[in-house]
Amino acid sequence: MSINIRPIQEADNLELATLIRKVFREFKIDRPGTVYTDPTTDDLYNLFRQPNSAYFVAEENGEIVGGCGIYPTDGLPKGCAELVKFYLSAEARGRGIGNQLMQQSIEEAKKLGYKQLYLESFPELAKAVSMYEKAGFKPLPHAMGNSGHYACNIWMLKEL
Repeated sequence: MSINIRPIQEADNLELATLIRKVFREFKIDRPGTVYTDPTTDDLYNLFRQPNSAYFVAEENGEIVGGCGIYPTDGLPKGCAELVKFYLSAEARGRGIGNQLMQQSIEEAKKLGYKQLYLESFPELAKAVSMYEKAGFKPLPHAMGNSGHYACNIWMLKEL
């Protein structure tokens, strides 16, 4: 098993959008107010060309099996970015790949000078939420910033 974690490339757009929407259908969270219907999901490469953002993909045998990034979401406090678009294929889960992707994103956030990372999730993604808790994310009583993903109902924050 050889996992390669690298920055996103323009050629990754279709494969990533397909993977993300497949995960949403798998967990039955494919509904409005989520990344599932967000048009930026189809052009992540250009979304993450925004200054102070980064996106990483995990590749195994030339196939994308996951991705995770950080983004300066509108409305977040100064020094805070959002951990975003963090998804793994079913085959990649439970093997530490997600943790590698998340740690790469956390390290990049620190390099970019962020002091906090915020995220939004769903109860249906309980395994991911427990991974966030282990990584030091703490639950919040309400959303922060203006992600536009109003269907999310779990919000967490980590001090870097």
